[in-house]
Amino acid sequence: MSAAETLDRGPTRGNDNAIATYFGFAERGTDLVTEARAGLTTFMVMAYILFVNQSILVLGFKNVDPAFNPVSIAAGTALVAGVMTIAMGVVGRYPFALAAGLGINALVAFTLTGKGLSPAGAMGVIVLEGLVVTALVLVGLREAVMNAVPLSLKRSIGVGIGLFILFIGFTNGGLIKAGSGTPVTVSYPTTTPQFVFLIGLVITFALYALKIRAALVISILVTTAIAIVTGVAPLPQSLTATPDFSTLGQFSVTEVFTKLPLIVALLTVFAIMLTDFFDTMGTVTGIAAEAGLAEKDGSVPGVGRVLLVDSIAAFAGGAAGVSSNTTYIESAAGVAEGGRSGFASVVTGVLFLFAILLSPIALIVPSVATAPALVLVGYLMFTLVRDIPVDSLEDGLPALLTMILMPLTYDITVGIGAGFISWVFLKVVRGKAAQVHPLMWVVAIAFLVFFGQEWIGNLVAPPPPPA
Repeated sequence: MSAAETLDRGPTRGNDNAIATYFGFAERGTDLVTEARAGLTTFMVMAYILFVNQSILVLGFKNVDPAFNPVSIAAGTALVAGVMTIAMGVVGRYPFALAAGLGINALVAFTLTGKGLSPAGAMGVIVLEGLVVTALVLVGLREAVMNAVPLSLKRSIGVGIGLFILFIGFTNGGLIKAGSGTPVTVSYPTTTPQFVFLIGLVITFALYALKIRAALVISILVTTAIAIVTGVAPLPQSLTATPDFSTLGQFSVTEVFTKLPLIVALLTVFAIMLTDFFDTMGTVTGIAAEAGLAEKDGSVPGVGRVLLVDSIAAFAGGAAGVSSNTTYIESAAGVAEGGRSGFASVVTGVLFLFAILLSPIALIVPSVATAPALVLVGYLMFTLVRDIPVDSLEDGLPALLTMILMPLTYDITVGIGAGFISWVFLKVVRGKAAQVHPLMWVVAIAFLVFFGQEWIGNLVAPPPPPA
């Protein structure tokens, strides 16, 4: 049944209660059973984040904090996802679910720690960007900032993050490694973990191609079982351990300013804010349109409430030490099942809270089991490339730099900066400077300073001559 047909159904039997009235079942042509089924569906296709988020964060943090506990990340991931998804349902009243954002967690785990920040310092950056985005929503500037950045760059940021995640997936799977004489090289499968990854990749692709619900969760669990049988992952003594919430409150909002130059610190927060910012806007408008809940001009009624919850979720994820939480495109699965109201999100959120009890399982899920899911998610994010006019030099070249430099440099900020600078430069060269929004000028100049920080620092304070 199409979204339009669903909305035209009118009230259904059993809607005469407080829940139906609050969530507007009659107005949106839905009912309690349909919303509950939609919420369950969304949870099933999102549950993989409980394992993938801890896998990425632990991998990135191991160089600065080898004792980082995957169980605590999994528990915190489920807790924040549950609370914020329920908030989205109750306050936003749309069938959108939230969880730790893929891409942003990679930025936290690799880019921020690569700049010398501790896990707490990296999470502090997430808290700061969440506060900034929340402030922008409260003063009504989030949409204004959104309009300043060209659509091609918005799309290319998502594609670049997808390629980055895909690259991490193949690295975790052991098929890509540092090269000898080359930056990276292919590691042809010879070891058991590599073969387990390949088997997992085949299972993941097959399940998704067959449109099996919860394909990613099933593939992760099946691949983990294979890893245990083959000795790649040990079977724990017990899975009844109490959930660990030790990551909650583990953040520092001052470290980024004490360990990095001021301009670098500000641009770091800004770059993450952009990533979070545009991903949410695209997800919300796309799913609302699919559900038939958007206006003819593409606007979403009451979007301010949605953006407010999403912005607070970014802050909450950082404060809980599990990375920024954002609205998930997988919410579309629930919409496809008929979800039209916030009650579907309430159901999804409650299931995430129950999933806290599953967090001890994170101890036995090896990176080779989550790596296939990363490859597939990377592909899904890559599909945004279809909306980029790559045949236009002014849009295509900056988009390419944005997309390719993220995985090549293992730094999302570098990709965004290169894209912004090159877009403004090409507009100026072609005599179209008037088309550049003032904010784009400010950001491009700021990124020039970011890339030239070492050179500028040497000019201002030259290093002492060698003894």
